[in-house]
Amino acid sequence: MDFTFYLKQGVQHILDLNGYDHMLFVITLCAVYEIRAWRKVLVLLTAFTIGHSITLVLAGLGILKLPQDLIETLIPVTICLTAVSNLLFYKRIKSQKNKFAYSLALVFGFVHGAGFSNFFRAMFMGMKEDLVLPLIGFNLGIELGQLLIVLVFFGLYYTLNIIGTIKH
Repeated sequence: MDFTFYLKQGVQHILDLNGYDHMLFVITLCAVYEIRAWRKVLVLLTAFTIGHSITLVLAGLGILKLPQDLIETLIPVTICLTAVSNLLFYKRIKSQKNKFAYSLALVFGFVHGAGFSNFFRAMFMGMKEDLVLPLIGFNLGIELGQLLIVLVFFGLYYTLNIIGTIKH
């Protein structure tokens, strides 16, 4: 199997409607930002990416093993905590020098990376070849999927804002 296969697997995993929790988390991360703050959103996604990339690599290579039940419990907790922090710290999150949101995204990225790694390990269990190429491809696919989620979110946000301004 080539790099493209693993890339597609990552995109399909993040966009799978049965795994809506990953989509919901990415949307929750972006929910307090306006379109003009797209740079902040990219930095936020990068922090999340760094976190889940580290965990995905460590778990994918068998260095880190976490109980799937624990991870599957923690993923919805990260979504709820992100939503609550959006509500409680709205002004701080939107500020120019917000390290809190970036730190939160990084830490929660570790949890989501562990969730991705469970899927990754199951998909490639028993594989004898080098896992570096599959890990890179799968991770990049997840990133492309996340960017697509953000583009759709902001596209809908923009469209609804236009509709709202037309009605007023």
